[in-house]
Amino acid sequence: MRIGSIAGIDVLITSSWFIVALLISLGFAPRIEAEQPGLGFWKYVAGFVLAVVLYLSVLLHEASHAVTAQRLGYGVTSITLHFLGGMTEIDGTSRRPRHEFWIAVVGPLTSIAVGAAAFGLAFAVPDGLVKLAIDYLAGANLVIGALNLVPGLPLDGGRVLKALVWGASGNQHKATVVAGWGGRLAALALLAWPVVQEPVLGEPPTVMDIVLVFILGLFLWTGATAAMAHARIRQRLPALVARPLARRTLTVPGDLPLGEAVRRAQEAQAGSIVTVSPDGTPVGIVSEAAVSAMPEERRPWVPVSTVTRALEEGLSLPADVAGEDLILAISRRPAEEYLLVEADGRIYGVLSTADVDRAFRENAAG
Repeated sequence: MRIGSIAGIDVLITSSWFIVALLISLGFAPRIEAEQPGLGFWKYVAGFVLAVVLYLSVLLHEASHAVTAQRLGYGVTSITLHFLGGMTEIDGTSRRPRHEFWIAVVGPLTSIAVGAAAFGLAFAVPDGLVKLAIDYLAGANLVIGALNLVPGLPLDGGRVLKALVWGASGNQHKATVVAGWGGRLAALALLAWPVVQEPVLGEPPTVMDIVLVFILGLFLWTGATAAMAHARIRQRLPALVARPLARRTLTVPGDLPLGEAVRRAQEAQAGSIVTVSPDGTPVGIVSEAAVSAMPEERRPWVPVSTVTRALEEGLSLPADVAGEDLILAISRRPAEEYLLVEADGRIYGVLSTADVDRAFRENAAG
């Protein structure tokens, strides 16, 4: 659900956040009771407030990513708070290593700064619930900041490592693979922690420790593996070009009978039909699926406009769109067909999503 916005960016919260807020509330209730006995039910309310304060600092962490990305010229779709923290949805991938570095590193640095400020404030606050909350905020943010600097994807530190390797090698794919393996090694180290916890800390791991380590380790492993897989896909994206995939297009007025429009398209060996206004301005794209669903005996009696999708925003793309820009354009405005237009406004052709999918699979297989 949407709870607000920061710098024009929607802030969302998932239902899983309420689960972690409940766990924090229940987990800290005994400490709150020990600090201020006699609160009764209100100790759980205080625990919930503590969870809200912690996630406000997580929101600040994510907002720093988002604002930095905006200032570097990237679109930011949303900030989402969830069970394991937060996520900032940035359009596309970084264009330069230094962009990747600054967008990534600013988050952990923000958390460390919040933790340091809370740590200093704790000395000026008397003992009580407020000091307990500040101590927790300081410790949690220092830990979050330090852990996020671990050099492995999907952590921010992994993106920092990726930026450094990318800058040194000039190969973004290689940098992602290196940072991905960093994430996998971090996951294995985390999963091994319960084995060494007792020798190191002198305390055996609890069931909750093991469960938490397993969840976090699984998160790191799957995130790193996904990043490596996406890097392999992105490596093949430059070969995905819209222009050679476009279908030859026939332009017709919207009131032309559908049967006649189909006949003309077949005669011209056109794979698509676009309706135009009297002055030649494109109005809509005839849906191939809708034409197929229309019985042939009805086609001479219905205008072609009845099976046409209006050219809304996002359905008209530059004829030279390619690679990741092509994938992003399709994902932003899902449709079956898109009109490809030259820089001077002339219609180049119609791009079918089915043709893009087929070309993508062929590139991935090759």
